[in-house]
Amino acid sequence: MDIAIHDSWKKQLKDCLVAPFFTKLATFVTNEYAEQKVYPDMQNVFAAFELCQFEDIKVVLLGQDPYHKEGQATGLSFSVPSNIKIPPSLRNIFKEIESDVGESIVHTDGDLSRWAKQGVLLLNATLTVRAGAPGSHQGHGWEDFTDAVVQSVNDNRHNVVFILWGNYARAKGARIDRTKHLVIESPHPSPFSARAGFFGSKPFSKTNEYLRANMKKEIDWL
Repeated sequence: MDIAIHDSWKKQLKDCLVAPFFTKLATFVTNEYAEQKVYPDMQNVFAAFELCQFEDIKVVLLGQDPYHKEGQATGLSFSVPSNIKIPPSLRNIFKEIESDVGESIVHTDGDLSRWAKQGVLLLNATLTVRAGAPGSHQGHGWEDFTDAVVQSVNDNRHNVVFILWGNYARAKGARIDRTKHLVIESPHPSPFSARAGFFGSKPFSKTNEYLRANMKKEIDWL
């Protein structure tokens, strides 16, 4: 597996990248790509870290697995390529943005790289998945890697917004120091839970209010 990760992240994660669990994970992932159909494309596995360098982080938006259907996964949580139909969870995210911010979405596609380039780390807990098999790469070491990512941001950055949607993301954010950072939690935006508290939670305006209060440029969510 090619660890195509920006130098700013390699510096932060140097111990993690040489740990025995990561060597084992890399072997597993390499074999999966050789023997199975796996998403995202291998060159995009670490896309979130290329588009959002460590020093630029303002927001961590935590997802679970990459999309497991053909053509959807990009290496950025919740994002899809611009030519792909917007999935239901992302449609609900866009609905909440419009309700929260009070303006219409300008971009009509699901490519969220525009957020990543503004300092939003679009991080999935597991960075790869076998086609058609959600959760298939859980329990092989990705969770340890992304735990190290969250811990590094928690320890070495200040005034970052962590957006945690759903119980899985909430559990992963349990160690975040809430005296240093803002943590925004709600149910997941999927159609199964969005009306149980995601709609109306106003994560996007809350994020920008916090960034303004800490002298950081707001995120253009539209």
